[in-house]
Amino acid sequence: MRDRFKIFGILLLLGALFLSGGCGSRQEETFGELDLTEVSGEEQDPDGQEDIGEKEEEEAAYVYVCGAVRTPGVYKLEKDARVFEAVALAGGMTDDAAGEYVNQAETVTDGGRIYVPTLEEALESGAGVEIKGITNGTDGKNQGKININTAGKEELMQLNGIGEAKAQSILDYREEHGGFRSPEELMQIEGIKEGVYNKIKDNITI
Repeated sequence: MRDRFKIFGILLLLGALFLSGGCGSRQEETFGELDLTEVSGEEQDPDGQEDIGEKEEEEAAYVYVCGAVRTPGVYKLEKDARVFEAVALAGGMTDDAAGEYVNQAETVTDGGRIYVPTLEEALESGAGVEIKGITNGTDGKNQGKININTAGKEELMQLNGIGEAKAQSILDYREEHGGFRSPEELMQIEGIKEGVYNKIKDNITI
């Protein structure tokens, strides 16, 4: 009888030890899963922030606004922003600015330059804009000619020897330098030398 009690006690002790070992094993597995989840989350966060930063940088445009504006400088805009927005960031135009000379509805270009001329500069360059009641570049001898300071790409492409690439170069040069001061200045553009200029000189004006 006494031996039976001893055997029964041993069996109870072994059962308790077995149950205790099983619980410990499940706890270790649970903690292991939690640790893996946390590590996985930490590795993903930096990558996500980097992607967002790169996307914002790609959608930005840096533009230099100068000339007759109140605060010239380089400004950051959205890539599809308009010229008038860049001018506004520069404090707006000064009182002597020739605002009609700038296409304020045009989309800005990253790394581009927006130059706002004064009334005096526009008058001297013969921009074809009305300034204080005086209109330049519209007298009889210039009728039917293409104004290289105001013409769009399609209009410039009507000139003999001026294709899409040269027309775009004319627009880029015009924006960068604030317009042409003489028709001959066209020859400063790569691809438009004396031969091409002689073909179109009678059909252009400023």
